[in-house]
Amino acid sequence: MEEYVDVKTLFGCDVFNDAVMQERLPKKTYKELKKTIEEGSEISLEVADVVAHEMKEWAIEKGATHYSHWFQPLTGVTAEKHDAFISAPKEDGRVILSFSGKELIKGEPDASSFPSGGLRATFEARGYTAWDCTSPAFVRHDAAGATLCIPTAFCSYTGEALDQKTPLLRSMEAINHEALRLIRLFGNTTSKRVTPCVGAEQEYFLIDKGKWLERKDLIYTGRTLFGAMPPKGQEMDDHYLGSIRQRVSAYMKEVNEECWRLGITAKTQHNEAAPAQHELAPIYEAANVAADHNQMMMRIMKKVASRHGMRCLLHEKPFAGVNGSGKHNNWSLSTDDGINLLEPGKNPHDNIQFLMVLSCVLRAVDRHADLLRESAADVGNDHRLGGNEAPPAIISVFLGEQLQDVLDQLISTGTATHSKKGARLSTGVRTIPEFMKDATDRNRTSPFAFTGNKFEFRMVGSRDSISFCNVVLNTIVAESFRDACDRLEKAENFDLAVHDLIKEYASEHQRIVFNGNGYAKEWEKEARRRGLPILPSMVDAIPALTTEKAFTLFEDFHVFTRAELESRSEIQYDIYAKAINIEAKTMLDIAAKQIVPAVIRYTTILADSANAIRNAGITETSVQMDLLMKTTGYLKQVHEAMGVLSDLVEKLPSGQNAAKRAHYCREKIVPQMEALRKPVDALEMIVDKSMWPMPSYGDLIFEV
Repeated sequence: MEEYVDVKTLFGCDVFNDAVMQERLPKKTYKELKKTIEEGSEISLEVADVVAHEMKEWAIEKGATHYSHWFQPLTGVTAEKHDAFISAPKEDGRVILSFSGKELIKGEPDASSFPSGGLRATFEARGYTAWDCTSPAFVRHDAAGATLCIPTAFCSYTGEALDQKTPLLRSMEAINHEALRLIRLFGNTTSKRVTPCVGAEQEYFLIDKGKWLERKDLIYTGRTLFGAMPPKGQEMDDHYLGSIRQRVSAYMKEVNEECWRLGITAKTQHNEAAPAQHELAPIYEAANVAADHNQMMMRIMKKVASRHGMRCLLHEKPFAGVNGSGKHNNWSLSTDDGINLLEPGKNPHDNIQFLMVLSCVLRAVDRHADLLRESAADVGNDHRLGGNEAPPAIISVFLGEQLQDVLDQLISTGTATHSKKGARLSTGVRTIPEFMKDATDRNRTSPFAFTGNKFEFRMVGSRDSISFCNVVLNTIVAESFRDACDRLEKAENFDLAVHDLIKEYASEHQRIVFNGNGYAKEWEKEARRRGLPILPSMVDAIPALTTEKAFTLFEDFHVFTRAELESRSEIQYDIYAKAINIEAKTMLDIAAKQIVPAVIRYTTILADSANAIRNAGITETSVQMDLLMKTTGYLKQVHEAMGVLSDLVEKLPSGQNAAKRAHYCREKIVPQMEALRKPVDALEMIVDKSMWPMPSYGDLIFEV
């Protein structure tokens, strides 16, 4: 019989959360720490010493021998350095276990080995990790034992942010300040804080680990660089929300339990559209905690998959021809006393505060559509965005019929007098009760869609941290809130001023609203007519980071300095060029060492077969000869494409200009990679399966 899981007892059992702090910390210490967490006040070393001691004692009870400042450098993954709790032994040889407030507050990893985009020279090694007390510490159990992990920010010796967390925390402060200004104008005197809340839906693929080990492209790059489609893909739509296979169910159960132990609110799980594709979604929480938890979740998913003899693929497009994976970033704004600023209520046309917030968001997205697009820029996302599976690489906002109607009223007449209501829906089956349907349908083709009481940013790639897209969202909306407050605070007649401002923002930024089919070819033409930015690739999007508009925006709110933005631009270009270079070299390696030899063996067998038949006195060898001609023809194309690609890789520009290398890769190497893949995939459909040197798509996605 299956072991019973007590979720209430399990949840958060390995987290130094508020309940643990209340239980273990002296009342005065707990009160001071809560003040720091809620108000951002500075924590004293005296308080930090007490917290550190109790945190250490709690972690040791959980089996921990080491602690680690856990941070998120600009590598796309997390980083950590483990230190044991032991200190210098006493004279009698006995060891002391200690952990001080200074060690809790500050760590000192080597900063020279992480991407800095020119902020730091190689010889300038010092960097600091600083405790983020708003994201709780946790104990992680793995093969190394138990480790106390302390979420931290990471900065250079000169103070520049070298991580994902620091700008996110800065942006959260920015939007908190401006949102409080706004709600005060509407009479809210009780809320003390406004926090951006996020729920990140995580899509992923599961494949057999043994088959993964036979695919060098998956090992080196995370995606298949070759592969012909099997007879069946996802066209029957039978995998989406279908019955979950037992092997996958066992995996999901363990993932859930590990997430719950760490306080991650894993809630929804199901099969996604493509074969072998699945999704896991948590409940909303503060943006920085959500970002931390998403990183923890991805690690858990990979670790547990290995235990079950599988491999978890988080690449945005591991298989051509079927849906790729994204990470839908659901974003809202909530006060400390439970008010959602994006809740329209039953009558949105009467909810003036909501309409002001909504129009500010429209203005923000329209003014900074290029930045929002860049926040989802990723090498893998270039293969995913724009396909009939993900939003197009054009930023637009979906509002739905109800809110669109309210804005249309405001724009045309200056007054909104009504809101569309959802009708009663009858299924025609008497045993199924009638129910009220929503006033608005959903639009899965929209990159930024209003979905009831939040916005869903659907562009983010499945591997990416959600930090940067939320940095952008928080900051651009903070700017619109600030500009609105600057005008409204000076108004003699507030009611008239807010009415006029809502109408102005709605009218001036109507071009960003699109409720139609984002997959339609006509939409790109219409978007160009509207003047919306069309940025199809990562390389096209990166320049948005270094415009004067971006410098002004982020410097005004102390989220990024000019140097920090320039460094991130440099890092993004460098990441793109390196990723494409690795993919190209992997293709050449696989083609030269596996595919070409296999095809030569097959053609030899065909030729020998034809000769043997002729020697037997049979003249009809047209089938063998036809296959031989096709195979050798494709083999010649492969050889020629390999030569061109190899030459292009050799000529990849070197030196300090990362942008030049990235453009070269996109314009020269990427098209030639496609030219090499085409004949190889054609050969896979001809060559005897027993001779093909790697598992096929059918083997990978249908045999989990």
